[in-house]
Amino acid sequence: MSSTTVKSSSAKPSSAKPSSAKNTLVGWLMASPLVLILGCFLLLPIIAIVAVSFWASTEYSYFPAFIFENYEFLLTSPVTLSVYIKTFMFTGITWFLCLVIGFTVAYFLAFHVRTLPMQIGLFLLCTVPFWTSNIIRMISWIPFLGRNGIANNALQDMGLIDEPLEWLLFSDFAVILAFVHLFTLFMIVPIFNSMMRLDRSLIEAAVDAGASSRQVLTNVIIPLTKPGIMIGSIFVVTLVMGDFITVRFMSGGQSASVGRVISNEIALLQYPAASASAVVLLLTVLIMIGIMLRFVDIRKEL
Repeated sequence: MSSTTVKSSSAKPSSAKPSSAKNTLVGWLMASPLVLILGCFLLLPIIAIVAVSFWASTEYSYFPAFIFENYEFLLTSPVTLSVYIKTFMFTGITWFLCLVIGFTVAYFLAFHVRTLPMQIGLFLLCTVPFWTSNIIRMISWIPFLGRNGIANNALQDMGLIDEPLEWLLFSDFAVILAFVHLFTLFMIVPIFNSMMRLDRSLIEAAVDAGASSRQVLTNVIIPLTKPGIMIGSIFVVTLVMGDFITVRFMSGGQSASVGRVISNEIALLQYPAASASAVVLLLTVLIMIGIMLRFVDIRKEL
């Protein structure tokens, strides 16, 4: 009996090793399509951009080299600083407005609309602008905000202004307005998802304990919806930081952003300089996302 038991117990580890190796191999095979896709369409392009950022260029051509002149010019130019300050301004104001509007809309849908069909209907109503392209939605503001547009005519008819407001269009105001219009939904969706997953018994317990509506909002709802707020913030920040077409059209060429600088460099065939700008922008966005992720663990939401 004892010898049989010893033999059977000693045989278990040897049989477990092939099974573990087989499971590992199966896991790698199942993950290989995703690894190949990410490697071909994400990792390799980034490697190529980083490599080209060290190339040299002239007015007529560019060629492989290993120089730091592109980064040196980029990081020491006062134009770069002013462009990044303008981009951060667009990003900060847009993020704040999208957060306020997105949280308000999500709160109304989650806690003030009682029936599920009505919630779904109103939520789909928020997505109606996304049935068209971003450019169409953005350009639609031009006849509304123009000197002889609907907004100026309405304000003059009401007697609120004597002459058209010039700053409504082709200004920083128009750029931020277009950004908020384009990207607010990216804040509404994750916040609404977080609110719908809240345990309503926690809110009822806070009310039973004597908490006011404001205390319930600040001490229960907002802390528990932080993952959704952070996911929406990441979407908005990355989209605004990399945008160039909105700034170009809505500012009338009077404002600049990092994305527009990269676009201009590509149009001038200055690929090494554009690659260096793209690398710096990527690192900047990654640092911003890393800072935001320090405040909340979004893995709980995912």
